[in-house]
Amino acid sequence: MPVFYSPVPENLQMGLAYMGGSVFTNNRTGDSDCPREEEDASVANELVSHLPLQMLLYFNIFYFPCWWFSAVFMLEVKFWYLPGYYQSLLVTGMILLTGVEVVRLFLGYIGNLKEKVPELAAFWLLSCLFQLPVVLFFLTDEGLIILPLERAVHSLYLLFLLAELLTSFQALRTMTRKLTLLFHLRQFGKVESFRHTGISPVYGPPHHRSVLPVSPNNHMYH
Repeated sequence: MPVFYSPVPENLQMGLAYMGGSVFTNNRTGDSDCPREEEDASVANELVSHLPLQMLLYFNIFYFPCWWFSAVFMLEVKFWYLPGYYQSLLVTGMILLTGVEVVRLFLGYIGNLKEKVPELAAFWLLSCLFQLPVVLFFLTDEGLIILPLERAVHSLYLLFLLAELLTSFQALRTMTRKLTLLFHLRQFGKVESFRHTGISPVYGPPHHRSVLPVSPNNHMYH
């Protein structure tokens, strides 16, 4: 299986994973119709890569170059009719949006296919906190002299972003639920291994070889 390099630093990955676990995990306290053990086993073995999100990312990869060439062409047409501050905002927004979009799609791709919560959480944050406001600015500020072609391509790009935000949120909830369950199952398995080998998780190996200080009165229970 190929190993994908992630541009997210390790410390940031841990923070995003913690955020994903605290925000997107669906904690359930009520009873379920099916037995809890069967449900846990099915979730643990479930493939949680989100197909609708992967399809949206696939089509977005092909659509973004079309959007970029259309936006650059329209920018060149109206550039000299805009005030200086709008010229600076448009050029800066196009450069930053292009760079962030490459990183965003890459993080969404590996985060969804490889079931990596930090990468997918970073994808969701970039989509929500950066790409979405910039596209809304391009689409709604009438001072930019919005041309009909721009309105069409920006609207379609906005639909991609909104659909990806929704599907990535659902994928993150499923992934964090699975990771939380696997963590608890591993902890339970560790306790079971202690029981099967005759090792106490508190006092250590049998025959009074304790890893913790034990008072003489405790020997009567062995």
